[in-house]
Amino acid sequence: MERPIITFESNTNAEFYKTLQQRVREYFKQNNISRFGNAGMVVKTVFMISLYVVPFILLNTVFADSMLLSVLMWVIMGFGMAGVGLSIMHDANHGAYSKNDRVNKLLGLVINGVGGSDVNWRIQHNVLHHTYTNVSGYDEDIDPGKVMRFSPRAERLKIHRFQHIYAWFFYGLMTLMWCTAKDFIQAARFKRQNLLKTQNITYGRLVRAIIITKVIYFAIIFGVPFTFSILPWYGTVLCFLTMHFIAGVTLAAIFQPAHVVPTSTYPMPNNSGVVEADWAVNQLYNTANFAPKSTWFSWYVGGLNYQVEHHLFPNISHVHYKKLSEIVKKTASEYNLPYYSYKTFFGAVREHTKMLHDLGTKDYAPAIH
Repeated sequence: MERPIITFESNTNAEFYKTLQQRVREYFKQNNISRFGNAGMVVKTVFMISLYVVPFILLNTVFADSMLLSVLMWVIMGFGMAGVGLSIMHDANHGAYSKNDRVNKLLGLVINGVGGSDVNWRIQHNVLHHTYTNVSGYDEDIDPGKVMRFSPRAERLKIHRFQHIYAWFFYGLMTLMWCTAKDFIQAARFKRQNLLKTQNITYGRLVRAIIITKVIYFAIIFGVPFTFSILPWYGTVLCFLTMHFIAGVTLAAIFQPAHVVPTSTYPMPNNSGVVEADWAVNQLYNTANFAPKSTWFSWYVGGLNYQVEHHLFPNISHVHYKKLSEIVKKTASEYNLPYYSYKTFFGAVREHTKMLHDLGTKDYAPAIH
């Protein structure tokens, strides 16, 4: 069933985003630089893909006779898998990696190489999450099902009292779910919601693509180690699960503290289907940055510790977010709007954990208004 159309109020604080866009355009013009990736982005691409591919090659060749080193390679692949998603695929599927659409499309397909679906990802992330950030019933990132409660608008169950403890176990299953059942479930749901049209693809074509890419993925990820690695088949399976667990926890640790935190307001449309906030202002109220001074951390996570800048300008490569953050923060201050930013990554994780606890023990979180 197609979801009812909702809109954002365009008369409240609309001047903020107009002014911000103008200042960002002037920044790129004055510095004579492109909004897309740069040479450093190419170097990062080679590094991140190598961090995933090279260990897989080594565990099946040079380290094929070493059980310890083979396990270590699977662990490294987990971080490489997350790095590819955060730093490469993410920009590409937003059309922000390159001005060449073919390059964006090619690198966007990298997600298929780690077990996912580029089409489903763009619908869930670009179409739903970025458009309806923290809007219950529309943003699937805050609708994980009954086991977790990410929104104060969702029903609170008894089990949620412990979600701040067990959440990280389920976070670790995230990419494993993608590469097995979730892509098929999402494809069917997106068909019912008439969202496949946003990607100009039919349901049959999408399902065929998912089946083909997953058959290839599992044939390689299991078939090659079963043939060449010293690890027994069950050892390979356990290492595969470990790799996905590491990737899942890493991805969740970056994305969850950006939105499921005490400062978020979780807007709801009124009876007329209108969210009483400008779209860009809603991003400020429901997004938070963290660890802005941590250069290497920011490099690895694809600049996604600058989630505010990413949500306001998703079509700009993350290599520019640090500079843009100065402009966004200044402009938000001028318009008396919030600019949430935690000093450290662990501080953001702590606030996210606190929010999980509050959502599990209270009917409504204090930040709602």
